[in-house]
Amino acid sequence: MTVESQSLPAPAPEVTPEGAPFWAATADGRLTLQQCAACGRHVWYPRYVCPHCHSTQLEWVEASGRGTVYSFTLTTRGILDYAGCGPYVLALVELAEGPKMMTNLVGVDTSTLSIGDEVQVVFADTGQGNALPRFRPLAEP
Repeated sequence: MTVESQSLPAPAPEVTPEGAPFWAATADGRLTLQQCAACGRHVWYPRYVCPHCHSTQLEWVEASGRGTVYSFTLTTRGILDYAGCGPYVLALVELAEGPKMMTNLVGVDTSTLSIGDEVQVVFADTGQGNALPRFRPLAEP
């Protein structure tokens, strides 16, 4: 079974002040992360203080949009916006920059999907001025 992006809803996120730059970038099809100017580590999810060194010197940088599947589950019973949309893949993707992001995988054959598969970001327009980052198998160059 292959799960396609168009079969999933794209509900608008609740945009908080610390996450506003992230959501604004998604409207341009860019995946961004915070990076700490003090320790150099990347941070996901958006926040005011670096979870690694407690510095407040977090800056927004563009991410590669690449990662690997860290964990996943094939969900057959969604709730809320996902109720009735059919089976979909909920996954934890380890970004190339280090942080892990909860997301959906799309365009994947669930019979061959494995931990460690390489993926790249795609965006699902919410229709509200931002987009949800999802991941699909990495296209070969």
